[in-house]
Amino acid sequence: MARIDVLMPQMGESIAEGTVSRWLKKIGDEVKLDEPIFEISTDKVDAEIPSPTAGVLAEIIVGEGKTVAVQALVARIETEKGASITASPSPVAAPAPANVPAVAAAPVAQVAARPAVPRPAPVLGDQNGGHGLSLDERLRTKSSPLVRRIAAEHGVEIAQLSGSGIAGRVTKRDLLGFIESGAAPATAAGQATGAMIVPAADAYAPAASAWPGDLVEPMSKLRRLTFDHMALAKRAAAHVTTVWEIDLTRVARVRAAIRTEFEASSGQKLTYLPFIVHAVVQNLRRHASLNSATNGADIIYRKRYNIGMAVALEPTGLIVPVIKHAEDMSLSGLAKATNDLASRARGKKLGPADTSDATFTITNFGTFGSILGTPVIPVGTTAILGLGAIEKRPKVVAGADGDDVIAVRTCAYFSLSFDHKLVDGADADRFMGDLKRTLESVPDRGF
Repeated sequence: MARIDVLMPQMGESIAEGTVSRWLKKIGDEVKLDEPIFEISTDKVDAEIPSPTAGVLAEIIVGEGKTVAVQALVARIETEKGASITASPSPVAAPAPANVPAVAAAPVAQVAARPAVPRPAPVLGDQNGGHGLSLDERLRTKSSPLVRRIAAEHGVEIAQLSGSGIAGRVTKRDLLGFIESGAAPATAAGQATGAMIVPAADAYAPAASAWPGDLVEPMSKLRRLTFDHMALAKRAAAHVTTVWEIDLTRVARVRAAIRTEFEASSGQKLTYLPFIVHAVVQNLRRHASLNSATNGADIIYRKRYNIGMAVALEPTGLIVPVIKHAEDMSLSGLAKATNDLASRARGKKLGPADTSDATFTITNFGTFGSILGTPVIPVGTTAILGLGAIEKRPKVVAGADGDDVIAVRTCAYFSLSFDHKLVDGADADRFMGDLKRTLESVPDRGF
């Protein structure tokens, strides 16, 4: 008999810790190689973690809801033969770029040699302007890209903060707490991005007291992340929403005409979303302010079109995987990308790279029957498009003889929330007008 140590996996270069959100197996259960055994949450993604070996789950070290550093011991699996080894479950890999063969991942199991021995922290020479930094100092200042961006927008020097993460690493919660305490300076950078410095307050202070019979439970990791992101997003952007009704009758006819052949040849389900994403990218090229971001007092006009697509999770939660380089994709490529990302999001198979670097976002609340919404703009972007329910409606249109007639049309309300600091109302409506014309004149064979 041998026992294999299962470690908290490294889910990305900037990820320092993870939370065990749910155990899929209990002690005594048999597990197969690569069978999911527990779920984790990080500050970028939720994922199911596969077993590094076949055997029996002998011991659970980290319980549900506990947060530990990467490479921390999480569980032990007992096998019938072989030497004791330490194994980190394979992290969820980001998909290979289109037309590029995927490279096989290197084995993650390693023979345990000897216990880790503390070593003096190395000193970095001239990598930080000649200032020698210990490993602990380097870890503390090497925060995630999101933390660094928030710090830059608020004029905060991360190195001056005390962090609660591994090796004193400054986490997003540390930074938001510092900003909300009022200690952060309202610099020109912060003012340029609309950053608000609010009075000191506990971000998770209850707004109401529990009554007898109420059920009280702590927020899940995903719920806390959503809490933080939405609160920050509302502070960072001056939200304005414009709503347009778009006639999708032509899209519906083209989709119906090519659907059978398309799905047979591509193996992909053809929904309305690829048509909409393609039209959005076309018009973002003409309206650069909608595909922009800020860096202090500077505006960054993105030349890549990475489209985030909000995906609802069961039983609750939301995640936004990103279609990278959507400008290079055909209708078939977009169908494949949207189906793949949605499937992996619901199956908790996304990697950190799948949820980063969006330049514009689309959220489809119409799938639940909602006809209209005013979505919140994700931090780091300037606009988000909301799609209402697609339904048939009676509309007054011009008949063949020029007279007005009532016809049944397939329509939906599209709502665009935009940051008024960067985008004027006229610019937003020009974009929506062009998007409407594009979707209402789709070519017979699609884009």
